[in-house]
Parts: sequence; structure tokens; C-alpha cells
Amino acid sequence: MSTGAPNRHLLRLWAIQFLFQRDYNQTDSWEEALELFLQDKRRKLSKKMTAFFEARIDGVSLNLETIDAQIKRYAENWDLYRMGGVDRNVLRLAFCELLYCEDVPPVVAVNEAVQLAKELSSEESGKFVNGILDKYIRTLDRPLRHGVERTET
Repeated sequence: MSTGAPNRHLLRLWAIQFLFQRDYNQTDSWEEALELFLQDKRRKLSKKMTAFFEARIDGVSLNLETIDAQIKRYAENWDLYRMGGVDRNVLRLAFCELLYCEDVPPVVAVNEAVQLAKELSSEESGKFVNGILDKYIRTLDRPLRHGVERTET
């Protein structure tokens, strides 16, 4: 499998599924839950795909407090746990990419989030997610259609 857009979309979908599962079932440790989740998927993953997936999962888990604070800030009048679980975790992944994955163009992060909200929930969820993310990306001080290229040192 190449690591093109269709694969990244699938990896984002899996990340949201895992995050959703963790919201509602925290009996296992994070590592045990992740291993169990990936059990039947590992054979489909290249090293690049695994790195992409784990960067999103780790990004959300290690920065959950900051990510949730940003969601609360831009989701005016919405309590985080009043949102649907899918919407909340789609937003978490999108904010993770917007805040910590500078190689992902902001419009890509937003478009993927809206598409995933529609796929996993409803058309209304897509609009809800888009409204919150649109407010946030208007505040960004970087190009919206291009990722920031990393230079190797």
C-alpha cells in the first residue's frame, strides 16, 4: 500500500475510531487498547502508515488537555461532553493536525475532518465540525493550502 491520500483518510478514520473507543472504554491501558485495536490491521500497514497513524494517536493523547481547550474555545456555547462522541473525536484529531502537524495543510485537515464527520455521523455533524474548524483556521498565521516543509539538520 502506498501512503497516498486514500490511505491517510483510512488511517484518520481508524484514529477516530480508536479515540472514540477510548472515550467510552478505558478499562485497558492506552498501549493495550492500541495493540488490540491494531491487531487485525497491522498486516495492512507499512512503516510510513504506522508512523502516520501513531503520530495522530500520540498527538491527541499527549496533548489532550490543550486540544480540548481549543475545541471549547472555538465551539462557543458547547460543552465538550455535550457534543456527540464522533464529533468530539473528529475535532480532536483535526485540532491535533492543525496544532502539531505543520506538514499537513490546514485546509486538508479541515476537509478530512468534515468528510469523516459526514461518513461516521451525519451531514449535520459535517457542518458542525466545519463551523468550529473554520473559526480556528481564520486565526492561523500560516498558509492554509500548503504544509510547512521541514528541513533536515
